[in-house]
Amino acid sequence: MSTLLSTTDMLKLRTLQEILPTFASSPLTFQVLCTLPHPTPPPPQSLQILYILDSSFNPPTRAHFRICTSALHDDRPSSVPKRLLLLLATQNADKAPKPAAFEQRLAMMGTFAEELVEALMASANGEYKEGELIVDVGVTKEARFVDKARVLEDYKDYHHEGKPVEQVHLTGFDTLIRLLDTKYYPPQHNLEPLTGLFKKHRVRATRRTDDEWGGREEQDGYLKRIANGDRENEGARKGWVDRIELVEGRKEGEEVVSSTKVREAAKGKDEGQLRTLVTDKVAKWIIQENLYLE
Repeated sequence: MSTLLSTTDMLKLRTLQEILPTFASSPLTFQVLCTLPHPTPPPPQSLQILYILDSSFNPPTRAHFRICTSALHDDRPSSVPKRLLLLLATQNADKAPKPAAFEQRLAMMGTFAEELVEALMASANGEYKEGELIVDVGVTKEARFVDKARVLEDYKDYHHEGKPVEQVHLTGFDTLIRLLDTKYYPPQHNLEPLTGLFKKHRVRATRRTDDEWGGREEQDGYLKRIANGDRENEGARKGWVDRIELVEGRKEGEEVVSSTKVREAAKGKDEGQLRTLVTDKVAKWIIQENLYLE
């Protein structure tokens, strides 16, 4: 499991089908499968911050694309290298591996990573020197954010001067709600297990201002209740809000992008709608592999 795959290998389903059982039966809880762009990244001691987009990627969407590009452009702009991990959990606290199999999702993550690097390099106008922009595609057996953060702290490539670098977890507002939901932290069912995560790391949550998640006031109010101590009885600390940043998502009037909408467009064979929701290469893969038709 120590050999990184090339981007070409990431598009070979048989290769991925062989690797996933090997990973599942190994003692490893995290593995990087592919790193872009080639050649190899710079020495790990130069790394300061690791950005992590942990998702089911079922499939990767333009909303995921916006979350990544926004973070790499706007968060700590002077900090280089920029390193992003696209992380797929092979055990999910909420979701079974359907409708797309894990190997299909990893293939889409590989091509999505290619498009992401191409777009970031193009928009930077030569700003990135060799090795200053790195995107990893990885898998983990851990289901909860707090456990994923812990195993990433143990990964030596994500260390600086022998210590784990700061992690910035990129989420949507809906995922932030789940992160701070006591039902995921048995047996006490309080938020005490998150203390270490917020002491060392940050969360950058993109607003989802739609009917299900409320508007700006409701989402700001959610963090204010934590800052005011209203959830201290659940184990939340007031200071956590200093480690959580809410950032803008889609602009007023822009279409809501979700994986559910992508799957509906694919099922309806609406290629035009599909291409508004996912990047070009991901759309091509979905069509080529006849994904989400059932």
